[in-house]
Amino acid sequence: MTHAYDHFREGQKRLRKGMAAQATVPLEKAKKLEPGKALIREALGIAYFRLARWKEAEQEFRTIVEELEPTDDYAHYALGRALEQQGRAAEANGHYKLASSMKPSSETYSSRIRDLDAE
Repeated sequence: MTHAYDHFREGQKRLRKGMAAQATVPLEKAKKLEPGKALIREALGIAYFRLARWKEAEQEFRTIVEELEPTDDYAHYALGRALEQQGRAAEANGHYKLASSMKPSSETYSSRIRDLDAE
């Protein structure tokens, strides 16, 4: 895991610096080595999202919620955001509602629900 962890940490560092495109390289390497690690997939999904690569972001977050950690509230929220960017508001809203039910104190999650319901 150390090699994958090193790639993951480098990817996180690049994301923090606002270098989403450069972050994908070490994060993709980490994912190849440890495809079952939700944190790696989350970071990669964030990088893809920041690059407006909606389908790829969707796939990373969908893998988390369907295979790795179904109760990950942030992954549901992020999946919703990726779906919304693709014009799939109803499907996105379902994930926002799940995220909000898992973490009712999050105004961020609940505000997305209201935004979609108002449209």
